[in-house]
Amino acid sequence: MSRFTFLLRLPVVLFVAHAYVALRLGVGLAGVDTSDVASWLILVLLVATYVLILAGFLMRRAETRPGGDLMAWAGFLAMGLFSWLFVLTVIRDVLLAAGYLVTSYSDTVVTTDRLHSFSTASAMAVPLLSLLAVVVGLVNARRLARVVTVDIALPGLPSALDGFTIVQISDVHVGPTIKRRYVEAIVEAVNSQTPDVVVVTGDVVDGSVALLGEHASPLGRLQARYGAYLVTGNHEYYSGAHQWITEFRRLGLTVLMNEHRVLRHQDIELVLAGVTDFNAGQFDRSHASNPAAAMAGAPAQAAVRILLAHQPRTAAAAEAAGFDLQLSGHTHGGQFWPWNFFVPLQQPYVAGLHRRGRLQVYVSRGTGYWGPPMRIGARSEITRIRLRSEPVA
Repeated sequence: MSRFTFLLRLPVVLFVAHAYVALRLGVGLAGVDTSDVASWLILVLLVATYVLILAGFLMRRAETRPGGDLMAWAGFLAMGLFSWLFVLTVIRDVLLAAGYLVTSYSDTVVTTDRLHSFSTASAMAVPLLSLLAVVVGLVNARRLARVVTVDIALPGLPSALDGFTIVQISDVHVGPTIKRRYVEAIVEAVNSQTPDVVVVTGDVVDGSVALLGEHASPLGRLQARYGAYLVTGNHEYYSGAHQWITEFRRLGLTVLMNEHRVLRHQDIELVLAGVTDFNAGQFDRSHASNPAAAMAGAPAQAAVRILLAHQPRTAAAAEAAGFDLQLSGHTHGGQFWPWNFFVPLQQPYVAGLHRRGRLQVYVSRGTGYWGPPMRIGARSEITRIRLRSEPVA
């Protein structure tokens, strides 16, 4: 679906969803002494979220800052709020339907009265819980990502590589709500880990180099013994990937485009490869993701082969190409409930460490966030990966 087609459909889809929430909560408040006031407040809230979401989508890439940023902030917060309003209204209706089913087999006044009380109370609770979720989610999203240490045991890893440290950041999404100071804090936290290698697994930006180059520039200060490496994510291709690749290289990052580098640590060779985003070929055929090409020419005697791939679904091709470990992002761990349950419809893994045959896949929950500045049930992370020796089974 093109961006133009999406923007044509969005107002209709949003209107239907908003009308559903207004109708269901309005019915739930009927007959309450303060129902008129409560219904009007909910209606005003829904009209505000509808208008702000649409305005945010239209304005978030506006060249006029800070007006575009301010509208994007309002639109994304409204999106997060309405997400909770909609989801909680659906859950409320499911519970009510179950209650009505029970009353059909137990026709008692007590049961009916309790059901009516629940209908009223839940209609009042939905907007209050939604507002609370937005506040909690905002606090979680805006605080600095925590450093998560993950030990990954690799069969046959030489003792010289035991403890080799890779710090991964992913899905920073520099854009309307994530700016230079946010990125500087991430870079400082990464450098404090004194890693052997730093890797950035895509979705760094949400906007053009002209708009965001200054805000992404602190990434040029990432420091590691063997350098900082980056692969593209899908959002780079929405934002002008060619320009960003040039800019990342100018900052001193090594951008791996279906290629690898051989690192030598205490006379032991390690292959670090990277592929373009899984869907990059849709934007530029010459950028089509290719793990086999990334492995081509790698030394056969290398102790470990690591692939950086933005999307976890690269894993099938990575395993076939002979990689031992894949580091990915993209999913944000679902970012906030209940969207984590929908990620498996597209990706084989949501977050954490997984195994596919001989290949291990680590999926970061992301270091920033996209869209609504909210995180609930999926804390952002800066991942400190330590390779560990493990005897061959």
